Amino acid sequence: MAHDISFGPRIIAIANQKGGVGKTTTTINLGAALAEKRKRVLLIDLDPQGNASTGLGIDNDQREATTYDLLAGDVSLTEAIQNTTVKRLSIVPATTDLSSADLELVGNAKRSFLLRDVLRSDEATALKFDYILIDCPPSLNILTVNAMVAAHSIIVPLQSEFFALEGLSQLILTVRDVRQTANADLRIEGIALTMYDRRNNLSLQVEDDARENMGDMVFKTVIPRNVRLSEAPSFAVPVLAYDSTSKGSLAYRALAAELIERTTKKRAA
Repeated sequence: MAHDISFGPRIIAIANQKGGVGKTTTTINLGAALAEKRKRVLLIDLDPQGNASTGLGIDNDQREATTYDLLAGDVSLTEAIQNTTVKRLSIVPATTDLSSADLELVGNAKRSFLLRDVLRSDEATALKFDYILIDCPPSLNILTVNAMVAAHSIIVPLQSEFFALEGLSQLILTVRDVRQTANADLRIEGIALTMYDRRNNLSLQVEDDARENMGDMVFKTVIPRNVRLSEAPSFAVPVLAYDSTSKGSLAYRALAAELIERTTKKRAA
């Protein structure tokens, strides 16, 4: 299907203020799965740890233009984009420079809109990406707010563990704040249950609770605990390239198909 330039790319923030929930894993592998389905995908690494950049094989010394430079206005989006080893998947990498952004942006009246100005620009539309995925840091700081203001929607990776839903309520409050102040159209695209173990009663309980409380907002696809998923980053490739038939690969392909279906329906509506 041809890219409809009048819409520009679908911008999705992958966010959860809790660390270790599979946020970067989801960003990398969902991006790779969308690219495999012939979608052009741009990944924005907005986490100072730069794990999405590392996980896609961009070494530190290759990160000449970064998301920090992009927010500072020192480079254009086109200048900051790098190709990855995955066809149709590009990235704007991050370095630890980004960790000082909070302090440096305090005096900037437009500080919450910097990423939006870049990603909703004519330049971004002209690049003809189908999806832009933003890997957010594990906190609700100015970087995450930038992602929420720039995005059309949010995917929330939710680890299948005790207290998972309590953290979710804090995120939903932040989304509400952003909708009221800066981005009225922001919505939660979906909640993705991660690190799921069907043999574990707690995983089943968290899934039941999530589906009962959030209904259709929870993706049908669940992401399993999978050795291949945790091994792939050390080889600097998505799991789809590392072991294409693993349970992790199959799950992210299913999640990508579900996401395409959801976003296509919304555009048609």
